[in-house]
Amino acid sequence: MPAPAASPAVMHVMAGLLLDAGGRVLLAQRPAGKHLAGLWEFPGGKLEPGETPLAALARELQEELGIELLDARPLIRVPWRYDDRELMLDAWCVEQWRGLPQSLEGQALQWSPPDRIDPAILTPADGPILRALLERIR
Repeated sequence: MPAPAASPAVMHVMAGLLLDAGGRVLLAQRPAGKHLAGLWEFPGGKLEPGETPLAALARELQEELGIELLDARPLIRVPWRYDDRELMLDAWCVEQWRGLPQSLEGQALQWSPPDRIDPAILTPADGPILRALLERIR
């Protein structure tokens, strides 16, 4: 009898919650051709081998949005399983950054008041992050 297939490694993914002076949070839309295309998420990306979570978040925000991360604090870690992948979504509140966030990877961006975001527009894994953000700002 063959050995069971090894489960794929958990992908550690960083998410940055950028809040502007008006209390709005930045969302990015997943582009066509990507998993969950068309849904919205908090910007970020995969942790690379040897990176700390903060370093990975800083790198991803620079690559995606062209901003320099100055200060961030952990908010919540969300374990999540999609059919073909397992994630550990590590969400941080980005408290200070330098530069104006802009789309460097072709994704649509929007600033939204957190309490006005319909969870149905978010990737499923981002729903618990939105709830944690709403708890934090209440």
